[in-house]
Amino acid sequence: MLIKQIIEVFDLLDDANVNGQKVKDYLLAIRPETEIVVKPLVGPKGVTDMIKIWIPGTNGKKNGGTAPTLGLLGRLGGIGARPEMIGFVSDGDGALVAITLASKILDMQNKGDFLPGDVFISTHICPNAPTSPHFPVPFMGSPVNMAQVNAEEVTPELDGILSVDTTKGNRIFNHRGFAISPTVKQGYILRTSEDLLDIMSTTTGELPKVFALTTQDITPYGNDLYHLNSILQPATATDAPVVGVAITAQTMVAGCASGASHFTDCEEAARFMLEVAKRFGAGTCQLYDKEEWEKIQEKYGSMAHLQKLHK
Repeated sequence: MLIKQIIEVFDLLDDANVNGQKVKDYLLAIRPETEIVVKPLVGPKGVTDMIKIWIPGTNGKKNGGTAPTLGLLGRLGGIGARPEMIGFVSDGDGALVAITLASKILDMQNKGDFLPGDVFISTHICPNAPTSPHFPVPFMGSPVNMAQVNAEEVTPELDGILSVDTTKGNRIFNHRGFAISPTVKQGYILRTSEDLLDIMSTTTGELPKVFALTTQDITPYGNDLYHLNSILQPATATDAPVVGVAITAQTMVAGCASGASHFTDCEEAARFMLEVAKRFGAGTCQLYDKEEWEKIQEKYGSMAHLQKLHK
């Protein structure tokens, strides 16, 4: 369980003065030799701190091994909407889950449990993000552009990505907890991974939940098309397979709402992602069917043009 880490990280992030350095200090206190970079990003609406954490595996590329590398990305506009809203907002759940995962994996290493593959964890820390109009409920805005975040988080070393994001401001998925998306790769919405469905059933003790995607959702922000939210935006910047892990609600909840984060939902999502990381590095969890990928490319060609911004 990751309940201890969820509580610690929430207490850290629910602070008007939190920044990337404070998060880095918290993680280094767990395992001092961890490779962590904090980089301020300046955008059209302000500044946020990007934090990037590399955790090497026993057979990972950083140690000269061959195990695949998994990216665990916490997507959000901000963890707070100050001064408009007081305290941690619903949109911050992506950062909460990402930093919780880093805390747990580092604690596991201290106790002698090492994942086989490298894990890259990234999110950004912004306690005063702007809000923006969106139907059916207001969105959290972001001080920086999505392309800036993608440039920092989506690197060629990643062989697969799980992108976790609050996804409550819609009427598409009406269940409290979390849900996963079908796999997205180079403009294609592929079949939902059977391995991920199995892991989700195991970690939740329930039938798996999958949320619907449209072609619009996997195109870049800025093209004047409707997007469910930014959960699949990493897929616009990589050839690697990407799966969204959505923190969901039964009712529509604005991203800028405070008091709307549920530790049980975030813990379940984090525990699921941790189990995926274990198996992905070991080669026993595939995000897509490689043989079917070759067939679909052969029959229908590339859909990579959907990854480009067409205004």
